[in-house]
Amino acid sequence: MIRGGDIVKGTCLLQKGQPYLVVEREFHNPGKGTAIARVKMKSIKDGSVLSLTVPTQQEVEDAEVSVHTCQYQYADQDNFHFMDSESYDQYEVPIADMEEKKYYLQEGSSYEITIWEGAVIDIKIPYKVVFTVAESENYVKGDTVSGATKPITTETGLTVRVPLFIKQDEKILVNTETNEYVERVN
Repeated sequence: MIRGGDIVKGTCLLQKGQPYLVVEREFHNPGKGTAIARVKMKSIKDGSVLSLTVPTQQEVEDAEVSVHTCQYQYADQDNFHFMDSESYDQYEVPIADMEEKKYYLQEGSSYEITIWEGAVIDIKIPYKVVFTVAESENYVKGDTVSGATKPITTETGLTVRVPLFIKQDEKILVNTETNEYVERVN
């Protein structure tokens, strides 16, 4: 059991017998009465979204999950393949279940994966990731306006808008929550 005030983004809760991953949470403290947590959750099994309002002192049932640090090996037609860094266990994650994360996975990098009842239910992507620019259009000097940007494609296929001075094969830091360029990496 977990108190409503202790729920954070990424927490797994059991609702209707299914594990739900908290994707958003907001605390509201009215002038009178008890504070509440408004939680938006996504079902790990079918992707349905559920909203829940919980007083911060009330307890809700959390899902018993385990978190493992795993190295991303490769992707085939249907699955992402991970290897546990400590036990060397292999995990297959269906690409269809984690479609939105495929552009952030880089071979050889480590990620935290969440397992519930023997199945991988989440891959935690770092807040900022370094990518190599795979495709970039050139621009003509003097053809710019202050703050002008252009789209580039990273080695994983992610499209990001970057300043015009970024060239192919350079490394850039990207905010994975907003898909925005942060800075050039040397």
